[in-house]
Amino acid sequence: MDLINDNTPVDNKTIDKLKYDLVRDNLVTYDDIEHAQELALAQNTNIGQILINTGMINEETLMKFLEEKLHTPSVDLENYTIDKKCLEFISYKDAMRFKILPLFIIEDTLTIAMADPMDLFSIDKIVQITGKNIDPVIASEKSILKKINEYYDVKSKVADINTQNSKNYSWRDELHNNDLSQEHIQALFRAILKQAISNNIHELYFETTPEGLSVNFKKSSEIFQTGIIPSLLINPFIQSLKMMCNLDPNVFEIPQLGKLVFNVDGHELTASISAFPTINGERILIKIYHPPTSIENLKISKENIDLIKSSLEKPGVILVCGASLSGKTHLIYSILSNIIPKNKNVMTLESIAKFKLKGISQCELNENIGFNLDKAMRFIEFQSPDIIYFEGIATKEGLDYFTSLAIKNKTLLTEFLAENMDDLRRKFEYSEFNLFKSVISCLIFIHNKESIEVFNKEKLNKYLF
Repeated sequence: MDLINDNTPVDNKTIDKLKYDLVRDNLVTYDDIEHAQELALAQNTNIGQILINTGMINEETLMKFLEEKLHTPSVDLENYTIDKKCLEFISYKDAMRFKILPLFIIEDTLTIAMADPMDLFSIDKIVQITGKNIDPVIASEKSILKKINEYYDVKSKVADINTQNSKNYSWRDELHNNDLSQEHIQALFRAILKQAISNNIHELYFETTPEGLSVNFKKSSEIFQTGIIPSLLINPFIQSLKMMCNLDPNVFEIPQLGKLVFNVDGHELTASISAFPTINGERILIKIYHPPTSIENLKISKENIDLIKSSLEKPGVILVCGASLSGKTHLIYSILSNIIPKNKNVMTLESIAKFKLKGISQCELNENIGFNLDKAMRFIEFQSPDIIYFEGIATKEGLDYFTSLAIKNKTLLTEFLAENMDDLRRKFEYSEFNLFKSVISCLIFIHNKESIEVFNKEKLNKYLF
């Protein structure tokens, strides 16, 4: 029997009762409380954790305040070792549902860590579940969730996906609104991936709405919603997804970027996972990458393949253009894995390395430790690369840097977004591109999978510049 229905809001009775005491003690302002309540409602999150995450109050101060007002001890879970035998009293599903962690048991009394110790409804339900007396102590929601994921050992990869006989398949067939088990959450995500791949979708995203978590597919620049994950499942679903991608499941106020590798029909695929905070909750975007194929299998003539090969042997920029999701990255990976000249020092700078490439030094950027594109550009020349792949040109400084490397006898590969040839001509009319255009040795335009056009320097000057 379900103890909480889908529409149960995330509430913090402790903070709600003591919020005016927080203001009277000059720990926060009333405006802070109102803003935190709005964010908590929008993000389906504990208001106490919102106060901490937004910097309105630090965790130690809030825990000390609650301890004094409630005459209830607080516990620092970072430095606490629980009695693992207590885990048998509280399932992972109920620990996540009530945001609690069992700590120890003495005779018939189970001590649990709670972010909201005045939530008598939850305590009553926990008593029903365990058959024990409950003694709550205070801990932050973030630390509780972190320890739940550590102690219950819920990390798991995506199980293999088989798309055979998947015509008219719908991930909603796997949706059971009130099942919070880890197995169900993972099966649900696997079903979403299966439908996306069966429908030849390369980009999908999850977005919080008043109805729940909207699951959206993008194809040919059009977005269509495929269904809604109920509100009760939002937090467990996003936390599970983050853990599979080695992201911090307890961080939601700053962007995170991760990677997921999984098998589909015997082939290894890679997906990049981007988590981005919004006022409605995190927006999670997934891009699916298929392994590179032989360049001979693409719609490129032998003459044009030879042109690309010759461009790789000399300084300049090889620019791969096309619309969003046209396959620019896939084509570049096919070039890197198939026709790179021998005895060349080849390096890449990527936010996510999609697939391992033999004989190439691939570098993943990591904003968390300060290894961003700016720092990479300043130091990569010390590695003496002959050929460099950059993911794209995002700034005027990056454009100028590309040009300078070509002038220094480097060969560069990069991507450039253009919906069609007219769009490309229009963008290249900007004065910022004048010097850059002069170092382009080869331009590849992907019109669609059946039409890939290759321009040498002479054709560029005649038809584009």
